[in-house]
Amino acid sequence: MTAPANHHELRAHGGLGGVLTAAALLTMACAAAFCAYWPFGLPPAQPIPFSHRVHAGIKQIGCFFCHEGARTGARAGVPPVSRCMLCHERVAVTHPQIRRVRQHYFQNQPIDWVKVTVLPEFVYFDHQMHVQYGLDCGWCHGDVKSMDRIELKYELLMGFCVDCHRRSGATHDCLACHR
Repeated sequence: MTAPANHHELRAHGGLGGVLTAAALLTMACAAAFCAYWPFGLPPAQPIPFSHRVHAGIKQIGCFFCHEGARTGARAGVPPVSRCMLCHERVAVTHPQIRRVRQHYFQNQPIDWVKVTVLPEFVYFDHQMHVQYGLDCGWCHGDVKSMDRIELKYELLMGFCVDCHRRSGATHDCLACHR
C-alpha cells in the first residue's frame, strides 16, 4: 500500500482503518462476552438429557439404585433402560425425553450414555472397596444431587487419590492402583 498523497486520501484511509479497528474491537468484545456466558469445559451432552438433580436430589433416589455395580465390583456401571422403566412405566410417560427412553426400551435398544469420568487404562479403581470403606460418592464425583448435567468436579489425578489415601491411612503402594 502506498502512502496517501493528500489529506483527503489520508482521511479516507483513516476512516477505513477506524472502521476496521472498531469492527475488530467489537468482535473481540462480543467474543469475550460470549465466553463469559458459555464456559469452556462444558460437560458432555448425553443422548437423552438426564438430570441427576431431579432424580438423586429432588426424588432422593440413591446412587446404588442405578449404579448398583459400585457396591459389588470395580465399576459402578450405567443402568440398563429397564431400570428407568421401573418408574417410567407410569411416571411422566408423555414427557418428550421420557418418550425417547420408552422408545429405546420397547425397541430393546440400549441408550449409549457418554462416559464422564474416564481413568487411564493403567489405573485400577475399585468402587466396591471405597463404598465398603464408607466413602460418599460425592467425595470424588462432587455434589451430583445438584447437577442437571453431570460434570467432573475434580481432576481425578494421582495426587488427588494419594492425598485421600494419606488422610485416611490407606495404602500408598503403587501396585494398589497401577496394575
